[in-house]
Parts: sequence; structure tokens; C-alpha cells
Amino acid sequence: MTPSVRWAFGSFFFLYFSYVGLVSPYASLFFLEKGFNVIEIAVLMSMLQITRIIGPFSWGWLADYLSNRISIIRFCACAAALVFPCIFYLHSYMGFFVWMFVLHTILSSLMPLGESATVHALFKDSSFDKRYGRLRLWGSIGFIAMVLVAGELFQRRGIELYPMIGTIVLFALALVAFRLHEPRMERRKMVKGELLVVLLNPDVRWFLLSGFLMIFAHASLYVFYSLYLSNLGYNKFQIGLFWALGVSAEVLFFYFQSKVLSRLDAEVVLQAAFGVGVIRFALIAFFPLTWVLILAQIMHAGTFAAHHSAGTKLLQRWFTGPLQARGQALMATVSYGLGGTLGGLCAGWIWDSSQPRDVFVMSAFACGLAGMAIQKLRPRRYPLRKS
Repeated sequence: MTPSVRWAFGSFFFLYFSYVGLVSPYASLFFLEKGFNVIEIAVLMSMLQITRIIGPFSWGWLADYLSNRISIIRFCACAAALVFPCIFYLHSYMGFFVWMFVLHTILSSLMPLGESATVHALFKDSSFDKRYGRLRLWGSIGFIAMVLVAGELFQRRGIELYPMIGTIVLFALALVAFRLHEPRMERRKMVKGELLVVLLNPDVRWFLLSGFLMIFAHASLYVFYSLYLSNLGYNKFQIGLFWALGVSAEVLFFYFQSKVLSRLDAEVVLQAAFGVGVIRFALIAFFPLTWVLILAQIMHAGTFAAHHSAGTKLLQRWFTGPLQARGQALMATVSYGLGGTLGGLCAGWIWDSSQPRDVFVMSAFACGLAGMAIQKLRPRRYPLRKS
């Protein structure tokens, strides 16, 4: 992968996660300002996950069929940049519901296809362990920059700036998409049933279940963490600092990822991530003191970054060549789609019917179940194949 291509993918990750850094902490606050109640906000925010049930796999199938991921990324980035400004003309709840669904169905393609293109390029020159984290950390830096800048702007000027910032970021993302390139994919006729053969492997099913449970657990964080902090008395800028701290810890892990993944099997890293998740969410639920919440955010290095890197590497054991895009998309569908959707809806129901801390108790329990699932993987008896 040449320096110019690395720059393009780094910029792509930076801008995509800048958008995520706008939506995850502040969309719920924007919808609250619009007068929607907690359940309505939970449903709107669940569109981020619901659209990942069908969207990623559909886009991934198309990419594998056409053997062309980059063109689809460019098309979807441009479409998102055109759809997002519709927010300026929305007033009704149903209007926001449809807008969230359409926008994030389009955006659901970008990360699985961007990840698979990056992984394909890095495995081609045997540099995944060394370079993947260094590229992916730019997404974390983009997230941090957005939550800090947007948090300060919203604190000073109001949440009404949310639509303008989102429009600028997605237009920039569309421009960067035209700088992306990856090595030529081998054009091979798709074989009927080859994906089913992989899915019949019990290790694959346990792995996907663990991913489902991990994102189920994190749904409470993505949907309600900002509201939870707001209820505790923190202002918008302080809320942004908490989010930025978590992602800063994530950046550190990505930077030193090669030292971890070159020494430990991916399964071991995943098991550790699930254990850290149990502790993290229990601390958020039962000890909502500032210093404890800071410690819990630092644990994001384990519950997200370590889990993501190890999971991405482990996927290459089963989903290679013409299955690569669908493998990434399937993981996004099962984890962020099904897991995120059900986790967000369950969190909304618990928040409304019980007390806020119980949302994070549910998350700790889900992380424990994820750890039990990954323990079912059989010892590896064959080498990791390159795509």
C-alpha cells in the first residue's frame, strides 16, 4: 500500500468517524431539543443499527458480485452527502424517522466495504498487524476531534448547529472517497452455497454470537450514555470530553496493536475484551463518580479497540478472497445490526420502566455471555490464510 493510498484511507476513516463522533454523543441531544421523548429518541437512534441488518450484507454481496468495492463506496458517500441536508426541512417525527432510515441504510455500506478494502490491501503485502491499527486510529482521532469541537460549539452556540456540521463532514467524505484505491480483486464467479459452507462451521457461529452480544452491550453506551451523563449534571462540553477520553484510549491501542496481535491469538484478545467489558459497564452502573467514569472510559481501549482489531483479524480465518466483503458485512449485520438494534430497544425499555443504571447492568451481563460464547472456539490447527 503506497503512502498516498494510506493517506486516502486514513482520511476516509477520519471523516467517517468524525460523523460518528457527531451522531453518537449529540444526535440524542438534538432530538431531545426537538421535543421528542425518550422512547421516540431510542427508536430514532436505533435506525443506526436497524439499517445494518440488511444494508451491509446487501452492499457486500453487490461488491463481491461486481468485484468492485471502491465504486460502491464512492456512490454511497455521494448519496449520503445529498440526503443529509434534508434535515434542514424536517419538522415531524415521521419525517426524521424516514430520514434516519434512508441516510443510514446508505451509510451502512461504508465501514464494511472500507474495512474489507483496507484489509485486502494490507494482507496483499503482509502488513496487516503492522499497519491496520495505524490506519484505523485516524478514525479514532476524527471521532475525538469531532466530539471536542462540536461539544464546545454546542455549548456556546446551541445544538442547532448539528445539521450544518453533519452536512460539511459528509460532503468532505464524498470528496475523499474518490481518492481511494485498492489492489485489483480477483474476478471469480460466485459459487452457490460457498458462504453457507463457512456458516456451517460452529466456530464461525460462536464468533458471530459473541460479536452480537458485545454490540448489544454497547448499544446502551451509544444510545443513552450522553443522556446518562446529562442526568448526572455534566454539560455538553464535559460529555464530549468523556467520549473523547474513551476514544483516546482506543487510539493508543490501535497504535500499539501490532505488539498485541503478534504475541497473542485473536481469541485470547477477544476473551480479555469481554472481561474488561463486564467490569466497565458495572462501574458505570454502580459507581457514577467522576474518577470512576474516567477509568471506565479508558477501558474503551479493550471493549472496542481490542475487540474490533482481534475480530477483524479473526474474520480472515474464514472469509477470504471473494467472501471477504460479505464476511465483513455479515459481522456488521449480526453485531451492529441485530445486536445494536435489540440492545438499543431493550435499553430504551429498561430506561423507561426501571432506572438508568440498569441499562448498564444489562450491558455487563451481555459482555459476560459474549465471553462464554468465544470460549467455545476450538483450538486453531491451521495457519491464517491470506486473501
